[in-house]
Amino acid sequence: MINNLINFFGANSKLHLIKIFIIFGLAGSLSVVLSEPLLQLVSIEKFISNKFFYWLIRLIIIFPIYQFVLIGVALLFGEFRYFKKFFIKFINYFKIY
Repeated sequence: MINNLINFFGANSKLHLIKIFIIFGLAGSLSVVLSEPLLQLVSIEKFISNKFFYWLIRLIIIFPIYQFVLIGVALLFGEFRYFKKFFIKFINYFKIY
């Protein structure tokens, strides 16, 4: 089971796999936390009073924030080279280069 995960994620070892999971988890949590102040900065509440649409926009905003936070957290953990491919895939998907 662990060896399958190591192969799937392209990790070098069990410790590297744990490091990858920690980076993914921290990036996800930070992107959710950072989405609230970003929406407050643009005063989205003035334009949208419906909670459903507010959360829909927040979820849409979280995805791009996640990509940039993932690169930042990967840099802090010294795993930029590993996570660079995820970032490049995101940029190519939206043709942002």
